[in-house]
Amino acid sequence: MAVRKKKGSPTHDQRENKIERKGRILVIDDEKDFAEAFRKTMTSRNYEVTSASNRLEAMEALKKVPDVIVLGTLAPAGQAFAMHQWLKQHPRYRDIPLMVIDARYEERAVRGWRKFEGMQLISDELFSKPVEPVTLLVPIQRLMEDLRKLIKVLVADDHTMVRDGIATVLSLQKDIEVVAEAINGREAFEKVQRLLPDVALMDIVMPVMNGLEATRLITRECPQTRVLMLTQYDEFENMKVARDVGAYGFIAKRSASSELVSGIRTVSGGTYYPSTFSGIANA
Repeated sequence: MAVRKKKGSPTHDQRENKIERKGRILVIDDEKDFAEAFRKTMTSRNYEVTSASNRLEAMEALKKVPDVIVLGTLAPAGQAFAMHQWLKQHPRYRDIPLMVIDARYEERAVRGWRKFEGMQLISDELFSKPVEPVTLLVPIQRLMEDLRKLIKVLVADDHTMVRDGIATVLSLQKDIEVVAEAINGREAFEKVQRLLPDVALMDIVMPVMNGLEATRLITRECPQTRVLMLTQYDEFENMKVARDVGAYGFIAKRSASSELVSGIRTVSGGTYYPSTFSGIANA
């Protein structure tokens, strides 16, 4: 006798689709046993995992942008380093959290990181084989949690097209949210007081109140909001004044497309951008 399914009850596939995925991971590793063990471990915890065993496969897989990249071992030696360099120089992928897993000590000359390469390593987590994938669960979870901490940004510029362009660029970032816009320094200061964003992206030349005076007020009244100056006037004197009034960073508009996201992430963590900006006040 046929079993009648309750009206409206979800099918197995529908229930599977309702499982909340914790994030997307790309693992780049040519050791198939490790890659498969990693995939099984992470998918059992509801992570979506894609594997690649060489650079070409990795570049194809990156079209579906992951939340975290795990860069494991690739032969011959130097391939993992080359992949690392390509990722860190790519404007779309360089800010994705990266976990590096080096080869076993006895295999590093064949498929691992050479000493001079290791000195150029930029990663959020570093491990060496042999390593059980289950031990990577906590650091993976930590990287995912850090990614979900939204950086709240206020954009202050008196040109509508500039504000719209910035908002469009930032809307593509999973960890950044534009919470308000302002057309002058006075409005920017008032909205910072009310919304307490993590970063105020501030033009210098604006009507009613310029960006430098607004930065001075924000630094004094709302120190938890870091100001990143974004302006076409990038002379040294403007940079010095911006630093004197409390700004955490300075980006020329001509460089905004390549530096904006990195600058916001850097100053939101309490670090000056660029790193030389911290010493300008004493120059």
